[in-house]
Amino acid sequence: MGKYVKKIFAGSSNPQLAMQIANECGTSLGDLSIKRFSDGEIWIKFEENLRGNDIYLVQSTNPPADNIVELALMIDAAKRASAKRINVIMPYFGYSRQDRKDEPRVPISAKVMMDIFIKAGANRIVTMDLHSTQIQGFSSKPVDNIYGSLVLMPELEKHFHNLSDKNNCTVLIPDMGSSKLGQSYAKRLEMSFALVDKRRNAHNQSEVVSVVGDLKNQHILIIDDMIDTAGTISNAAKIAKEKGALSVTVAATHGIFSSNALDKLSDDIVDTIFITDTIDISNKEGCKKLKKISSAKIFAETINRIHNGESVSQLFRKVT
Repeated sequence: MGKYVKKIFAGSSNPQLAMQIANECGTSLGDLSIKRFSDGEIWIKFEENLRGNDIYLVQSTNPPADNIVELALMIDAAKRASAKRINVIMPYFGYSRQDRKDEPRVPISAKVMMDIFIKAGANRIVTMDLHSTQIQGFSSKPVDNIYGSLVLMPELEKHFHNLSDKNNCTVLIPDMGSSKLGQSYAKRLEMSFALVDKRRNAHNQSEVVSVVGDLKNQHILIIDDMIDTAGTISNAAKIAKEKGALSVTVAATHGIFSSNALDKLSDDIVDTIFITDTIDISNKEGCKKLKKISSAKIFAETINRIHNGESVSQLFRKVT
């Protein structure tokens, strides 16, 4: 039966990344059928034997909600097919921003999502740059939160090496919530550090109050875990240019790009945007400033370590 044979399957959310991950693992994607009935219901079937195998399901859970339902059905189908271990490779964990009860009568949506996948039968979840690391505690099963900096850092080092000698480069954090992330990038890239004091008035709405740090004659790197509406980042970029920045580079792990986000970043305030492929952005690649970096290699290395019983945390030493 091939006990603990490694098999990788792709959901519908990001098949291109799944294929690259499989290639990096030295294998091909498993045979999985995903269809929809006329009313929109999802139908799943694994077209090969899973009994006693080590299964890896690659699926981000960004909108639409069908991605979440599809993943839950994939997990359940694998469990009922007697897969030995079901590992969910979730490059982007949807609903991760709703990680606490911050006002009355609201759900902790990140906990609900985690419950769905664990209850369906997932034995392990691997994701990248959770919006809040406390989400790992919502699961009774292991959750590996891979650093997006493993993907972004090498490209950023080359980019800023070509721009400057680093004596006039500064990491600018668009809000206080990203300060720890920004400090780690500033330390690794040997840059100065500045931050924006932001006030949030409503969901997806914010305004800049003040800036801490000198931005004049600096090459600026604005770093965040995700770009959604780009309001926060575009405001920070505008402030940087107003304060005399020589250039503004934006880098983030997850490119959600909802609404007209790219339009906000396509004018003269931003020079380059680095983003990983945790979310399928193939329909955004017409933007010349957008530079997509593949996360396939780091996910493949994580899969191989899990499959071989090796330490995943060893990967983190590359950025500490």
